[in-house]
Amino acid sequence: MGGTKKDIIIDIEHLSKSFGDHKVLDDISLYIRKGEFLTLLGPSGCGKTTLLRLIAGFLQPDEGKIMMEWDNRGGKTEFRDVAGIPPHQRPLNTVFQRYALFPHLDVYDNIAFGLKLKGVPKDEIDTRVRKVLKLVSMSDYEDRDVDSLSGGQQQRVAIARAIVNQPKVLLLDEPLAALDLKMRQDMQIELKEMHQKLGITFIYVTHDQGEALTLSDTIAVMNEGKIQQIGTPTDIYNEPVNSFVADFIGESNILNGTMIRDREVSFIGHDFPCVDEGFGENVPVDVVIRPEDIIIGNDTESAQFTGTVKSCAFKGVHYEMYVDTDSGNELQIQDYDAYEPGSKVGMRINPDDIQVMKKERTENVLDCEIIDGTHIKMLGEEFECAPIPDHDRESTGHPRAHFSFSKVDLWDHEDEGVTTGEVWFILYKGDHYHLTVKTDSGEDLYVDTDDIWDKGDLVGISIQPGEIIVEAEDEQKK
Repeated sequence: MGGTKKDIIIDIEHLSKSFGDHKVLDDISLYIRKGEFLTLLGPSGCGKTTLLRLIAGFLQPDEGKIMMEWDNRGGKTEFRDVAGIPPHQRPLNTVFQRYALFPHLDVYDNIAFGLKLKGVPKDEIDTRVRKVLKLVSMSDYEDRDVDSLSGGQQQRVAIARAIVNQPKVLLLDEPLAALDLKMRQDMQIELKEMHQKLGITFIYVTHDQGEALTLSDTIAVMNEGKIQQIGTPTDIYNEPVNSFVADFIGESNILNGTMIRDREVSFIGHDFPCVDEGFGENVPVDVVIRPEDIIIGNDTESAQFTGTVKSCAFKGVHYEMYVDTDSGNELQIQDYDAYEPGSKVGMRINPDDIQVMKKERTENVLDCEIIDGTHIKMLGEEFECAPIPDHDRESTGHPRAHFSFSKVDLWDHEDEGVTTGEVWFILYKGDHYHLTVKTDSGEDLYVDTDDIWDKGDLVGISIQPGEIIVEAEDEQKK
């Protein structure tokens, strides 16, 4: 994120938060600019709501600082660490998923409630309430009972109640989640217009990618307590930094590839020109192709590669097709024209529509304890491994176990494996699934498999005997 210190209204420095043994936020650092619409985006449990509650003051961090622009008594602006400052004294307001309106008060008095508590003069209250009623298109509803309002109208009242206090920052915690699709889409437009009219900073929490892309100036994609990527909606969509972001933001074909050299990459059995550089030569990479960026047609002679259409479904604006390529990979394609299942098609991909990413990992690497020449302890259990060379057994370096993603076997019944775990993340790679399995010992295993699993499945885990290679730390490549 660009900008100068003068642009910044909140500066978060190395923020961490745990609940018991579970670390919900892990060393979060980011800054938020004045007037910005920043969205914290991620799946359930990624830490986004916890981060919002820390900014609001409903929680206190274990480590790190939240520095916020503050108007001191002399009328000058300074940055202050807001640790210990209660929510009602911070220059912000929060709109929750549950609107928390007072059922015994009408619309006007719900909005005016906070101003009355602060002792604001009656005339000023009336002026400010009527101004925000107009802003949220609720001018004719001031005498209405809030229970008689629709969900969208209640949401407008909740927003009006927050902005009537003239906060520097408005925090919104999944405020549209309870609305139906049409109302949610309408409110997205209204929220964007409100932000432009108010000119204050919005910090918005959602798990809805489309909502984030529609509303935001900046998106911070979160997963497992860490920020994966920060950027504009265009950057996040077109230039994802890793496979999680590519998979989470919109539809993607994520494929194993090899960077042959600068501006040339190989995947799905073919070599393609691309625009990426600096990866080296013959380096394993991940390749991202958006479904709308694959050019499909009946011409198979001049195409870069060919395939057979498996399925075709109309999605309102475009057709969504799945195509088996001549190399055995499956691709998702979106096009305005329909191609019938079973038809042979040719395909092309323009160089600037190929996104190349560094692989986050190429194998499993875990700390272990050597038991004897062919056995180790890891993940809290004993595993058979390939014979360990004497220099690794006798080394003072810390031993680590290396094994391929494809050498991990998962079982339906937990008692069939050496240890157990839960399927945590699933990534389809065109011809196989790449899974993240969170083991009972708390460590992550990565698995390549042809089998179909669901997130949350409890599995038994075994590793093929002899496929585990043990090396002492001082023998490993740095």
